[in-house]
Amino acid sequence: MQSGFRAGHGCTSATLKVLNDILTAIDKKHYCAAVFIDLAKAFDSVNHHILIGRLGSLGFSNDCLAWFTNYFSDRVQCVKSEGLLSGPLAVSMGVPQGSILGPTLFSVYINEVALAAGESLIHLYADDTILYTSGPSLDTVLTTLQASFNSIQLSFRGLQLLLNTSKTKCMLFNRSLPVPTRLSNITTLDGSDLEYVDNYKYLGVWLDCKLSFQTHIKHLQSKVKSRIGFLFRNKASFTHAAKHTLVKLTILPILDFGDVIYKIASNTLLNKLDAVYHSAIRFVTKAPYTTHHCDLYALVGWPSLHTRRQTHWLHVIYKTLLGKVPPYLSSLVTIASPTCSTRSSRYISLVTPKTNYFFGRLSFQFSAANDWNELQKSLKLETLISLTSFKHQLSEQLTDYCTCT
Repeated sequence: MQSGFRAGHGCTSATLKVLNDILTAIDKKHYCAAVFIDLAKAFDSVNHHILIGRLGSLGFSNDCLAWFTNYFSDRVQCVKSEGLLSGPLAVSMGVPQGSILGPTLFSVYINEVALAAGESLIHLYADDTILYTSGPSLDTVLTTLQASFNSIQLSFRGLQLLLNTSKTKCMLFNRSLPVPTRLSNITTLDGSDLEYVDNYKYLGVWLDCKLSFQTHIKHLQSKVKSRIGFLFRNKASFTHAAKHTLVKLTILPILDFGDVIYKIASNTLLNKLDAVYHSAIRFVTKAPYTTHHCDLYALVGWPSLHTRRQTHWLHVIYKTLLGKVPPYLSSLVTIASPTCSTRSSRYISLVTPKTNYFFGRLSFQFSAANDWNELQKSLKLETLISLTSFKHQLSEQLTDYCTCT
């Protein structure tokens, strides 16, 4: 049971944890089913009296509770359209959207919902909730998921939060196990059947039932191509420096977000991202279409997408060792205790868990340990250093070398 909110890196940590659990289940030849829960106007439906009670149970002083009570009181909202401003309307519910405190207060409000998950796993990230379970029997998995979903719905009702049935979806993650033509329905307390989907956008990343990330990469391609097209159509308006900056600020963030998650996609899919990346570099450098990609990287001074992904991935692993990620992620790695005194035993290494099949080797707990130990063959860290120092040393290790023939 996990909850929490932190923009950017928090999304990545949450998705890595969920993905790790699903891959581990698939590696055991288990079925894994999930419900992606969507709430209707979640942030606007927070009951202030219940929230103050939640804060009180966490040990906030009376003065703090009085401050929050005042913070929620006497708020109004209005609408401005075509220069006309509506009259003020009192706001008696919800957390102030756009505020720094809003997401945190909402997380406090729903945190105890996780206690109702029962035998299933749940991850709460602001108003994004995934409920999932796994096991060797599909019937048992769906029965357990239904029971947990019922309990979760009751908890949300107690908080006066309404389920958005049309946007709440089910997914069965499966790579090789037999699946009946018609799955047993997961239903709401009102008797509505949830729709089974093959793709769902969770915390900015499209997950598909095969965990191929084909849908996600297709969306990335489309988004990047659209922006590159705009830049090419208006290239006469930009100086060389402006082109460099525009690509760096508008294209690279799209490719970087979630890259440590979708990096497990096949090379065939990842190569499609290389193609749009090369187009972006050609926009900056005016290099001909026939220019080799290794020459493109040299012209613009940027690494390949593979190196970018590997750099970001190793940053995540090291942040895990430093305790700079949520506990639910850091708990998945264990520093090995040397069994004998050798030269290599002085270096920090991680315990690599056993896996049964290919899917287990894609999980965070395996791949993080395996990739870290591989890095240590050259990095040879004996003690933990600062994140800044690690990034500097890593940049010297990860250099693009042309291996093309």
